[in-house]
Amino acid sequence: MTYREAIQYAVDQLHNAGIPDARMDAYLLLEFTTGLSRKDYLMQADSCMDEVPLAKFKEALARRSTREPLQHITGVQEFMGITYHVNAHVLIPRQDTELLVEKTLEVIQRLIAHNETQAAKTIRYLDLCTGSGCIPISVAKHAAIDPARLEITASDISPQALEVAAHNVSAYAPCITLLYSDLYDQVVGEYDIITSNPPYIVSDVIPSLESEVKDFDPLLALDGGIDGLDFYRRIIDESRHYLVLGGTLLLEIGYDQGQAVHNLMFKAGYEQIEIIKDLAGEDRVVMGVREHDY
Repeated sequence: MTYREAIQYAVDQLHNAGIPDARMDAYLLLEFTTGLSRKDYLMQADSCMDEVPLAKFKEALARRSTREPLQHITGVQEFMGITYHVNAHVLIPRQDTELLVEKTLEVIQRLIAHNETQAAKTIRYLDLCTGSGCIPISVAKHAAIDPARLEITASDISPQALEVAAHNVSAYAPCITLLYSDLYDQVVGEYDIITSNPPYIVSDVIPSLESEVKDFDPLLALDGGIDGLDFYRRIIDESRHYLVLGGTLLLEIGYDQGQAVHNLMFKAGYEQIEIIKDLAGEDRVVMGVREHDY
């Protein structure tokens, strides 16, 4: 089988399996299993594939045809210019989450500007339900601040997810402290910023999701309870013990949860609450400042 024939074979297989962007996935799987770039493919398209790489390609193709996510097969996903290690124990970083990182960076810049009139102060930042660690790592990499002045802790309840996060932290931001914790259970002290992209899918909706999600993403990272708000209630209610007065809480949300999360924050004494839309015009982040306790 030539490389050209292999690609067409893969496109047909993936198309029959209902995979969107079948041709793109075929090229990515070929590159992953053979190391052949698109440029190299064009130069060698009519050359015959060796038996071993062809077998690896077909194995990867068979996995993708079951709707296993491409990123679980390749083990990587790019997010904000960084290539993260991922597997079946963490959610695959999505472009939508970049908005949460961008808003967190804006909060850090405001804190820096405020602190310029004071002695240099360490900014303490906590990320809950960290998964792959892509949110705090991206913040650490892109924050325009001396790393010694940004103290970051990231927690998760899944030991397997923390192993993935540890791999990424070691590669990109070894200053981050990882913590095995059910939300705040093992958290100590107060923070200037808290972020989270928690499980927020309504339990009854999960069976209707795409196969890549419902069959392969960790349920622990999806299920937000009967109304999808279980984790928001806990994070917001308990934040008064861990977020300083004047501190900022930023939460990624589902497209239809903006007002509900806004109301939870308001009832908990938050002010300056914003519902921020993503590039598609959907509600994506709710952020607020803890001004007082309810």
